[in-house]
Amino acid sequence: KVLTSGESIMHGGQQPQKHYGITSSISMAFPREVDHQYTQKLSEAMKPFGVFEDEDELNHRLAVLGKLNTFVKEWIAEISETKNLPPSAITNVGGKIFTFGSYRLGVHTKGADIDALCVSPRHVERTDFFDSFFAKLKLHEEIKDLRAVEDAFVPVIKFKFDGIEIDLLFARLALQSIPDNLDLRGDSHLRNLDIRCIRSLNGCRVTDEILYLVPNKENFRLTLRAIKLWAKRRGIYSNMLGFLGGVSWAMLVARTCQLYPNAVAATLVHKFFLVFSKWEWPNPVLLKQCTNSTRNIWDEQNKYHLMPIITPAYPQQNSTYNVSTSTRTIMSEEFKYGLSVTDDILQGKTDWSKLFQPPNFFLKYKHYIVLTASASTEENQLEWIGLVESKIRVLVGNLERNEYITLAHVNPTSFPGNKESCSENEFVSMWFIGIIFKKVENAESVNIDLTYDIQSFTDTVYRQANNINMLKDGMKIEATHVKKKQLHQYLPVELVQRKKRSIVELNRNSNGGSSKRSSLDGSQLDSSRDSDSGTPFSSPSSVCKPSRPAASDTNDRTNQEQGLSIPVIGSSECPVSSPAGSTIPTVVGRSVVPCLDSSRDTTSPTEQNQNGATAAAKRPHSPTQDGSPKRIRDTADLVRRGNFMSESLGGVKAMPIPTIDTSRTQRLPSMELPDVTSPLPSSNHQRVVKNSIRLALNRHR
Repeated sequence: KVLTSGESIMHGGQQPQKHYGITSSISMAFPREVDHQYTQKLSEAMKPFGVFEDEDELNHRLAVLGKLNTFVKEWIAEISETKNLPPSAITNVGGKIFTFGSYRLGVHTKGADIDALCVSPRHVERTDFFDSFFAKLKLHEEIKDLRAVEDAFVPVIKFKFDGIEIDLLFARLALQSIPDNLDLRGDSHLRNLDIRCIRSLNGCRVTDEILYLVPNKENFRLTLRAIKLWAKRRGIYSNMLGFLGGVSWAMLVARTCQLYPNAVAATLVHKFFLVFSKWEWPNPVLLKQCTNSTRNIWDEQNKYHLMPIITPAYPQQNSTYNVSTSTRTIMSEEFKYGLSVTDDILQGKTDWSKLFQPPNFFLKYKHYIVLTASASTEENQLEWIGLVESKIRVLVGNLERNEYITLAHVNPTSFPGNKESCSENEFVSMWFIGIIFKKVENAESVNIDLTYDIQSFTDTVYRQANNINMLKDGMKIEATHVKKKQLHQYLPVELVQRKKRSIVELNRNSNGGSSKRSSLDGSQLDSSRDSDSGTPFSSPSSVCKPSRPAASDTNDRTNQEQGLSIPVIGSSECPVSSPAGSTIPTVVGRSVVPCLDSSRDTTSPTEQNQNGATAAAKRPHSPTQDGSPKRIRDTADLVRRGNFMSESLGGVKAMPIPTIDTSRTQRLPSMELPDVTSPLPSSNHQRVVKNSIRLALNRHR
């Protein structure tokens, strides 16, 4: 028999067996009764977190989408009439709303928005969508908070329809009419389309392709719900900040389902951690083979990407270009921790609730950078924090490249400013970045200057805000270095207080009942002693310490899994090392004045990601002797009104695109990233004050 695609010959002359994805499966084992029981317990453990909608809420969403689809058909018929189409053509012109993202995948949570796409025939222009359709929506009383971002990377109209938030994209196909049974998966639909339509279609095409490539959609959905909840609870769910976004998590879960096509959700969650705790990055995760042309492009860019996950729909792209060495290290440790917990769960040693316990970020590190964004009004603050947050990964990248910094870990959650320290007319948001400094040999103390690292970040933010006329009076950024013991000045006491361990836990540890994990989940990573004489320092030489060996698998791992070799595409001869490398010698006693010339900041976030040498190399920082202020404050006077999108809405999240409106409050045209050679705000009314931030690290013998 001639084998069809996706089939392979089984041993012993058995019937050919179908496999999913680019390799054969690791295990075809079917679930046992105990696996179904664990899956039921997993579902129960997720319910308190609001990950499931009830039937009334689901029906409400369907009703809203039905009304929106009717609006689209009516509008396209009206537009067709104005363009003098014959009555017979107008009757059959069609038009349709497609959904994508978490709603289309079937994993949306309570209150989540809906990503949707309006597909029109060829005679309807994009300008029609943003003019006449926008006006039609504006007249409908059930639609609130209507706003449009017409010139964004992925143009969108955003609104609330009867209480449900909707992000609506637009694409016109080269068809005379749009039938109700239209399938967007075919590549032929992309012919003769402009790039904005291709980007808009990308979200739907990627989502549909993922669902098509998984063996069992229901098992995939429940597993993805669990993994997304875990990622959010563990603080690693944010494409904008350099972790993974929804589409990337979906593809990792889909690949796990391909490798274990008959497994149920409880088993798949465990296998997810097993597979990706052992994955040899930067080998890419692929759900299907790339075309030759795409593969050539991918091979050319591969060396610049640290954790590539490739979308399955043409044009195939890397959805994780924002990942940095620090965020990859953090996620890799979380995969190992998840494997350890699920091992215990499947052995009956603990329950699923432990998997969703959040770490205490504020006990992990000895040193933190507190990044503060403030504005004089609440409306200005919403605009300002969006722009600042979209650029935080630039600051993380700057810190990573400092030769004295091993890891920079940003907490995705922002916090309001302390009311006692803020003025009445000031609105403040804070982000916290945990820092691990490299252990410096043969040096009692080292003075480290972070001025350039932070100044180039603030320059990037101010430059972009200035170029899009977004700066307003009172908007400012401040970065402060603090030690762990000082966090209580910024945060509620319950967040920074170590929980007392129970007698049972203390006894277990003293009897050797459980091993102490030296990982990113424990505060012992940065184990220097606090000292009033300076900022103490004694961090480990490696961040990625191995977690304890996984316990035996109660699901009877196949022989193929023992000493698991994960099927990947690409060579593993040159694995990327973890950020924690060998110690770097330090010169003490040299006093260097940092260069604060903004022209040194010559790469945009996109360019920094694409420039492998820039992204990978540690920038030498000569230590300074001065014990100077721990704060850097950049102030700017501001100009006009603006808004911005923090992420694009396509299948692959793109660069955040700020927007500014100078005429209509409801229409928000945007600009691409400004030319980095453009000047910083400099006039009688706009001023950036440049200070320095330096700290001393003392090594205690």
